[in-house]
Amino acid sequence: MIEAGQPVPANMMALDIGPRTIEAFTEEISRARTIVWNGPMGVFEVSPFAKGTFKVARAIADNPGAVSIVGGGDSVAAVHAAGVSDHMTHISTGGGASLEFLEGKKLPGVEALTDKK
Repeated sequence: MIEAGQPVPANMMALDIGPRTIEAFTEEISRARTIVWNGPMGVFEVSPFAKGTFKVARAIADNPGAVSIVGGGDSVAAVHAAGVSDHMTHISTGGGASLEFLEGKKLPGVEALTDKK
């Protein structure tokens, strides 16, 4: 294990966020009114590295006053695995498309469904 605040050695990989980062994120999430989440915190599919992702998912779920938008296949899988998907305002497997939509870009699939009268 790497001590907090120390760089990750070249022969190792950081596969999850640590306790101080979890605390900082959950504190900010608790005050947020709009949350956009696009990408898990670590390799949540591997049990030892799921803690950060699941804690962030739970923090979002525990903030009922916020609008929560989860985008991207991995993020969607994470909120389902954490058991909190029913607490999210909007979930989309299209991570990049979700971000482009929030940027105000026109999406061909949405445009095709839009009434243009």
